[in-house]
Amino acid sequence: MVVNTQRSVLLLLLSVFGFGLSLSATQVGLEDKVLVFPYETDFSYVALIPQKEMALKAFTLCMRVATELPEERQIILFAYRTADYDELNVWREKDGRVSFYMSGDGSFFHLPPLTTFRTSLCLTWESRTGLAAFWVEGKRSTYQVYKPGHTIRPKGTVLLGQDPDKHLGGLEAVQSFVGEVTDLNMWDFVLSRSMIQAWHYGHKVPKGNIFDWATIDYELSGNVMVVDDD
Repeated sequence: MVVNTQRSVLLLLLSVFGFGLSLSATQVGLEDKVLVFPYETDFSYVALIPQKEMALKAFTLCMRVATELPEERQIILFAYRTADYDELNVWREKDGRVSFYMSGDGSFFHLPPLTTFRTSLCLTWESRTGLAAFWVEGKRSTYQVYKPGHTIRPKGTVLLGQDPDKHLGGLEAVQSFVGEVTDLNMWDFVLSRSMIQAWHYGHKVPKGNIFDWATIDYELSGNVMVVDDD
């Protein structure tokens, strides 16, 4: 029932944003699989259905990502949007920095570049202090203080591969993701350093209670491939 309700909300929001409703049926689980976005489009994306409402005062978001797009090309890495706001968007900017935005101005980090070789990338934030950091290959960036007291709102749409911005009239190929994504997990709390490092090395950690790659509910649209993680 929860998944059906979230799918109905997803379809409604995609309709509001003006997307074509070409989603596949809901599929479950991507353990030992990789999502491949083979080329730039304005129509290919993967919709993720969270296991619980995303009313968040803290989170850890982790994924393994690879891309050959040049550094001067902006790339959306993760997008969560409600009807009126970009609740949580993660980008690689045109200047090569990695950023995230929550309902307004973003926070920007100088990180090692994303390349054709897979990078393990995590982002942590918690509302009480506003402390935010990226973790690359298990190593933490400097902390930044970003939006203390803020709450991420629920009842939105999570997409990989595209940025759902209704003010631009739909999706833009020049912002789309091209490359590979795997092992995306999300928790509604900040993982400890030891847990993030354990995830980086492929050791067992608590399952993501928002997204767990092994059991994730997802829907494909356009030219996105699901392949074995060889």
